[in-house]
Amino acid sequence: MVGLDVASADASFRRYYRARTATASYIVMDAPPAHEDCRPFVHIARLFRAAGANTPEILAENLDEGFLLLTDFGNTTYLSALNEQTADRLYRDANAELVNIQLASRPGELPDYDEALLRRELMLFPDWYLAKHLKVELTDAQRQVMDQTFAAILANNLAQPRVYVHRDWHSRNLMVTTENNPGVLDFQDAVYGPITYDLASIYKDAYIRWDEDRVLDWLVRYWQAARQAGLPVAADFGDFYRDFEWMGVQRHIKVLGIFARLYYRDGKSGYLKDMPLVMDYLRRACERFNALRPFMRLLDELAGRRADVGYTF
Repeated sequence: MVGLDVASADASFRRYYRARTATASYIVMDAPPAHEDCRPFVHIARLFRAAGANTPEILAENLDEGFLLLTDFGNTTYLSALNEQTADRLYRDANAELVNIQLASRPGELPDYDEALLRRELMLFPDWYLAKHLKVELTDAQRQVMDQTFAAILANNLAQPRVYVHRDWHSRNLMVTTENNPGVLDFQDAVYGPITYDLASIYKDAYIRWDEDRVLDWLVRYWQAARQAGLPVAADFGDFYRDFEWMGVQRHIKVLGIFARLYYRDGKSGYLKDMPLVMDYLRRACERFNALRPFMRLLDELAGRRADVGYTF
């Protein structure tokens, strides 16, 4: 052994170390069993790898103590590599890998992204973003608007075709690799759910923003490839895009709650700076659909109350 260095830490209790020998580099994952279960990671790594995705190869495992030895994808995340010149190529590769994962989908292999889970995620918004971050309490009328909006969101999400969903398919979890790009990380929470979810994750990424015309082009290219591969995407792109937007709304609402929880419960302040972009995604989507405009007005009301006490979103 030549050295052991911290490789990264994520929003969970997992920690990653890079172990170097004279001839190779490996990743050691430390997932304390009291807080994390390595078994889903192992299962999904192999499941996605069998589908053709470039997940880390598991070289050794000690599940009782929460240690895994993995192949190393290096340090270059999509987030660090994306720019005007590289974006088309990197997103093309990500689309192709996502299609491979989705083509392998079958019910019963992964937990269902069902109504209970989708709703539990939405409730992070009132519980953490509103109550803890904004320090506001909804009136009965505002609560009714929120409940009606959540019901409409869930109706759309649950009506979508279902496939394997990575659930965090974005620029911090995709690694640039020389072969079989991208390398895929942080998949242990994968589920069986709406086909547009991972697209909302990557093209409405909380950590990087692109012009909407460019996002539309990448979405069209995914939709064309998915149709050609036989995936159950909507036959009309307009319908597919609507589902993408509504799925994004669910994710934005959830992410605002998660980022607030990471700060107020876990003391991780780094995600607060990403909230404005997520809120902007949410507001833009709500402006596009009549059924979401009451929620847009609610966001305006809450922003006004926040300003009264000297805060901003």
